[in-house]
Parts: sequence; C-alpha cells; structure tokens
Amino acid sequence: MIARGLLGSVLVLLGGLVVSVLPAASPLDDLPLRHHTPGRLVGLVVVVGGLGLLGWAWLELLRAVRRGAGGMLLVHRAAASWSLPLLLAPPMFSRDGWSYAAQGVMARVGVSPYEHGPSVLPGAVVEPVDPMWLDTTTPYGPLPLAWGALAAGFTREPWDLVVAHRLLALVGLALLAWAVPRLAAAAGGDPVRAAAVVLPGPLVVAHGVAGLHNDLLMVGLAAVALVLAVEGHWALGAGVGGAAAAVKLPGGLVCVAIALVSLPAGAAVVDRLRRLAAVGGVSVGVLVGCGVATGLGIGWVHALSVPGVVHTPLSLTTQVGRAIAWAQEAGGLPGPDPVEMVRTAGTLLALGYVAWCALREPTGAPAAAVRVAGLTALAAVVLGPVVHHWYALWAVPFLAATRLGPRASGALVGLVGLGGLVAPLDSSLRARGTDIVVAVLLVVGVAVTQAVGHRRALATAPEQRERALR
Repeated sequence: MIARGLLGSVLVLLGGLVVSVLPAASPLDDLPLRHHTPGRLVGLVVVVGGLGLLGWAWLELLRAVRRGAGGMLLVHRAAASWSLPLLLAPPMFSRDGWSYAAQGVMARVGVSPYEHGPSVLPGAVVEPVDPMWLDTTTPYGPLPLAWGALAAGFTREPWDLVVAHRLLALVGLALLAWAVPRLAAAAGGDPVRAAAVVLPGPLVVAHGVAGLHNDLLMVGLAAVALVLAVEGHWALGAGVGGAAAAVKLPGGLVCVAIALVSLPAGAAVVDRLRRLAAVGGVSVGVLVGCGVATGLGIGWVHALSVPGVVHTPLSLTTQVGRAIAWAQEAGGLPGPDPVEMVRTAGTLLALGYVAWCALREPTGAPAAAVRVAGLTALAAVVLGPVVHHWYALWAVPFLAATRLGPRASGALVGLVGLGGLVAPLDSSLRARGTDIVVAVLLVVGVAVTQAVGHRRALATAPEQRERALR
C-alpha cells in the first residue's frame, strides 16, 4: 500500500517534468518529450497513471482503517511517503507556484505586489508565470508574501523559490495532521479515519503538495484555530483565524465557528453578536497587524476582485449566468450582464448562509461548530464566482472531522479522490486540444476502474470477515 502510493507519487513527479510549465532557462526545459505532442502525451499518461496508483493506495488505506488494521502511524507514514517525492517538483497542475515565486521577489526588492504585477521584474523569475497574471496584483495576504520575500533573500532561482513555497504548504499539512484528529474527536467522529481521508488524500497530495497552493496553509491554520477554540482558548483561536485570513481571506470564515463554540449552550442573539464582534475584532487586528509587521500593508483589499476576471467552468453561478445570457441573446432581449448578476447573487447568498449559521446554529457544541466550519466553507466554494479544484481544500478537513452518514461519507471520499485525479485537466496542459481529450479519457477510465474496484472491495469485506470467524 505505502509502496504503491510512493511509486505513484514518483510517476507524478516524472510525468510532471514533461507536462508542467518550466522556465526557459531551466536545463529540463530542453527535454525532447516536452516539445512535441507524442512526448507530452507520454508524460500525461505517466502523470495520470501515477495519480491512479496514489488513489488506489489511498482507497486501500481507507479500507484498512475501516476494518481496524491501520492506525494513525500508518496514516502519517502514507502522507509523508507520498508527499516526499513531490518536494522538489515544479508547480504542478497550475502555474500559481511560479506567481508565488515572482511575488516574493517583488516584496523583497520593495515593489508592492498589491500595486504591480510580476511583469515589472526582469529575468527568469517571470518566464513561467501565467501571462494572464503578469500584469495583475495579488489577492493573497501578507504572510505568504513575507515568506517569499525571506526566501528571495537567499536565492532568485525560480525553482528554488518554488521549493521554499512548497515547504510552506507542508507546514499546512503538518498543521492539519495535528488539528484534524482533534476536531474529529471533539465532534464524536473517528480521528484516524478523518486523518486518513485528509492527509494522504489525492486532493491534498495533488493540489496542496504538488500544486503548492496557499489554500493548504490557510486551511491548516483555520483548523488549528478551531481546535484552540474548542479547547477553551477562543481569543487565541480568533488570532490564529486572523492569521489564516492573512494567507487567503476565506480562512477567516472559521471565526463564525469559533464564536459559536466559545459561547455557552443556548446563547441569545445579543450574546452571539457580542462574541462575533469580539472574535472578529481579534481576527481583523491580527490580519492588519500582519500587514503592518511585514511592511506590506492591507493593499490586498484592492486586489480581491482579481480572481474574478476569469470565468472558471467549475463555478456554478458563472455557468448559470452564462445559460441565462445565452437565452437572453437568443431571444434578443436587452438587459444587464446576467453572468455578473448571478455571480453577485451567489456571493450574497453564501454570506447570507454564513449569517444564518452565526445566528441560528447551536452554541457551545463542538460537533456543531466543526460542521458549521465545513458547511460555510463549502457554501463559499459552491456559490463563489470563481472555483478551482483546490478550493475544495477549504471544506474537506472540517467535513472529514464531522460525523457523516454513509452517503455523505461516500460523497466526501469521492470528492477527495476525484478532486486529485482530475488535477491534470487544469492549466498544466497548456490548452492543447489533443492533450485535453486524452486527459479526459484517461481520467474517466481510471476513475471508473477505481470506483468499481472500491465498491467490490467494500462488498466482499463482510464476507471475508464471516469466513475468518468460521
């Protein structure tokens, strides 16, 4: 099981050297396979095959945990073994990691990433940055930028800076390893199973580690913040929640759950509002303080609309708006842009749901607080104007720690497994039609095979136990 996942991770690394975007100055960019369609397809097959092996090993791990044959040590071994080969990989399944490297250099040389795009920099550090983001400011908080600036004090080599940011992602993974079992125990769930769903899960390995997205550190800090609140330290938890928001603003959503769990059972609306104000005050104070301490300020506020310039296919509100726009155009009807209207309505609906949870969900109940943290994050993703695969990281750790019914638990496992498997369908394919068609076929084939195999294994497990008892 561990060896199979490790082999899968190594294959993902090797295939990634072929299909991922690299700086032109990198010697590996001269690999013959990288520059013609048959070679890229070979790399793609290797990547998807590696992800398939990772998913297979992970499903075996879940079954072992389910029958009591695997403990927390096995889960940690799997997470560490499957993440280690990807430590030195280029940014995979997205080019965001190259943007992180460039933004860190900007912060180091005194050019605010909140006022300028990476194109102001000379040299190799901007070569692999997605052209879409070359002239845009960053919506990220000051903490990852400060880390990038620190790393840029030692090296300006883009790949080295990427590795430094991946270390930050691994910090997020370590925080989840500490927090998720505690949240599960507080919510009356199984700590080992919760950790097994999250830590070595394909979603975390593919997008959190290989993709090195800031979302992994953000949700790690948010999970720690909620643990602190559950254990009676709500002010400290609010401060850590502010640090999560200082990575990416959605990390601050956990403050609603912190306020709820810190109140006595049956708290009145007035008490809820007071505690929400107190938690929010501490959180915002830490967020602003991080900007002051790093010298980066709060310019990220002006850049929050940057991600919204793209229309992602996973955004439900975007697709509904497009359908209305199509109908409006077909009918020759005048009117405002329905896409922006629906996206705005979705954002308002998500905020309304968060407010409803703050005023109506039980107080003083750890299980309810963990559930609220997961559901509010999920609402922000489902109703958000922009949705990428890795945004599922916002909700998965909290949902995994929640006691779920069989169907909901199965859906969560499917989300985590499929979320990692579909990673090659993102921007690493560099928008080549043949590659995308082949990737879709490969992913569908592997997903169906895994689903059928997992279902059969679960169905035969009771029979095997009966034979063992006889």
